[in-house]
Amino acid sequence: MLFIRLFFESFRFAVNALKENVLRTILSLLGVTVGIFAIIAIFTLVDALNNSIQSSLSVFGDKVMYVGKWPFAFNEPNYPWWKYYRRPSPTVKEYQFIKENGKWVKHVAIFEDKRGKTFQYRNNTFEDGTIFGTSYEYNKINTSTIEQGRYFTVSESQNGVQNAIIGHGVAEQLFRHGDAIGKTIKTQGQKFKVIGVFEKQGESLLNTPSNDNLIMIPYSALVKMYASKGNYISPQLIVKGFEEDENMEEIQGELRGLLRRFRGIRPKEEDNFALNKTDAIVEFIGSVTGALKLAGGVIGMFSILVGGFSIANIMFVSVKERTSQIGIQKALGAKNYFILLQFLCEAMFLSFFGGIMGLFLVSGLSLFSTESFQISLNFQNLIVGLFISALVGVISGIAPAISASRMDPVEAMRAS
Repeated sequence: MLFIRLFFESFRFAVNALKENVLRTILSLLGVTVGIFAIIAIFTLVDALNNSIQSSLSVFGDKVMYVGKWPFAFNEPNYPWWKYYRRPSPTVKEYQFIKENGKWVKHVAIFEDKRGKTFQYRNNTFEDGTIFGTSYEYNKINTSTIEQGRYFTVSESQNGVQNAIIGHGVAEQLFRHGDAIGKTIKTQGQKFKVIGVFEKQGESLLNTPSNDNLIMIPYSALVKMYASKGNYISPQLIVKGFEEDENMEEIQGELRGLLRRFRGIRPKEEDNFALNKTDAIVEFIGSVTGALKLAGGVIGMFSILVGGFSIANIMFVSVKERTSQIGIQKALGAKNYFILLQFLCEAMFLSFFGGIMGLFLVSGLSLFSTESFQISLNFQNLIVGLFISALVGVISGIAPAISASRMDPVEAMRAS
């Protein structure tokens, strides 16, 4: 009961301080407000950045490794580019070999994409689209959802049946007044029957490949369409590992061994292929965003420090103004710890108000959200902001509270 009474009494004193000296109190709390805003805004923006990047990279899949000619990142600056160019592309035979011999391989698919293509349906045209040819297993690796229709059957995929699953953007552009399923679209002089439509993916922060502007066809159909005309094809393999292979070290080592064996690469010869992990991109971005959070926290702490001194100044003024009141309280039997906690809680509430103002400003950042960059103040950052502001109040109020609690009641009453 004593604690509850002390709590509400301290809250009342803090509110009175705001009412009686509004301008002075707000200016003093400005440091806490700016500090909390700086820290939590950085945390919120970094979280939004992480979420947007994760969403952008989700198109690549989880526990996934890509096998191709080119690495995602050129870690060897002095390595001649033409050596990458001269590397052989993965083949269907390699895809089958890995599928049959990979112990750590959960699923593997071969794919190739051709960009900058035009799709037609009657008088409607979709330009700058992508033709994406892949084997049947891609459905078990990629996380894309088919909103309407279905995926290829094993037979359709193996025999190169000219069926297609189209992106949401393509469907909207070509079939504005009706269902796309069962209709026939044209591209590169070939006709494809639409059997499915992907769920809308929308814009991504990293401008990663989107399903919205593509048509997906069986890989064998793409080969017939291009290779039969002598056009160049450079496919890649996409390999999904098992969950227990946490760092994908097992599958990476196994793939390297299988590819070197299949291609007959001698022990002293270098690899003529690239193994690319999407996890490496996520880890790199995580380290960058971690550094941003640290930098934002340091910058915010300087503002918090200024705010802490301002609150301490308010509390010293408050102690001086209420010296006689402190003397009367002590004369009536109030213990030192009661006076200490009273001023300590008051300082905490004042800082708390400043923190709430800062969090309110952070929540306003959501007005600047875009489709690919959603900003929102989550519960964790809200709690962190409130905790920091309350902690600053306690630390700032400890010295004034101690000075108030140690006052001699007689001398304090004489001060009036």
